[in-house]
Amino acid sequence: MTAYTLRPIGHVESALTDRAAAPRQPDEGAPDAWLVFDDRYAPALKGLTAGTDVLLLTWLDRADRDTLTVHPRGDATRPRAGVFATRAPDRPNPIGLHVVHVLAIADTRVHVRNLEALDATPILDVKPVMDQGR
Repeated sequence: MTAYTLRPIGHVESALTDRAAAPRQPDEGAPDAWLVFDDRYAPALKGLTAGTDVLLLTWLDRADRDTLTVHPRGDATRPRAGVFATRAPDRPNPIGLHVVHVLAIADTRVHVRNLEALDATPILDVKPVMDQGR
């Protein structure tokens, strides 16, 4: 198989530091957080505005890349499922997908609502949420 190289463009600043204590989904108590972009990506933030929703792609750097099946939501009473049928962070390519609401932008820092990613999680990309009007 071909290998691909991904370069982080920034990182998450969050109060979440303990994976075991972090919410599994954003609506389960995920705090506001900051997306901190490398200065060279400042031009890429042009047009991003407070009040919009974006798709945030992260690299779940503390994930186990050898995990292929899990008990959904860590509940051992549930039957095992393949990671591709779940949102489990442990997976062959641990790419995190998050829908976040932009609260404010200050230079290369973007304040967002409800992000369940841990502090220092690498950011891979940001894309606008597409709606029917676009």
